[in-house]
Amino acid sequence: MDSNSGKKGAFLLTDAIKRLLHNPWLEMVARLILGATFIYASYYKIIAPADFAKLIYGYDLFPPQTINLIAIVIPFVELIMGTALIIGIYPQSAALIIDAMLVFFILIISINLIRGHEFDCGCFSVQSDRIPDSPSFMLGRNLVLLTLGIYILWYGWRRSRIFTLTRS
Repeated sequence: MDSNSGKKGAFLLTDAIKRLLHNPWLEMVARLILGATFIYASYYKIIAPADFAKLIYGYDLFPPQTINLIAIVIPFVELIMGTALIIGIYPQSAALIIDAMLVFFILIISINLIRGHEFDCGCFSVQSDRIPDSPSFMLGRNLVLLTLGIYILWYGWRRSRIFTLTRS
């Protein structure tokens, strides 16, 4: 058996992975998933900011004076950044902001998990009667979303656009 055949197979695999990661359609699907997730997450928070503020208060991490401001600003940032990702307007900037929020969310969940605090993150619903997701599930979900955001952030090849602003 030729010793180069193993190296050749490894090069073919890495070339296939590179082609996959450089695929503009894959990047667009990542933007759609991440953007739609953040738009959906913003919906209940926007229509019920008082309920979202109660959930933030339950984190026991923020000064009470800032909770209402956080409850009003965060959902609109999620909505705007999610929309920017889907449309393709400054996708790297939107991904950077979303990644920063995800890192922040991961820290908040981790701190409360270490404390043994049971809480509802309010990620996709602010209803108090629903069963909250487990903290490990919330962490896993945010890590997957962060991975998508990092991929979008570091994607440096030609992007596919859902909408184009120029006329043909």
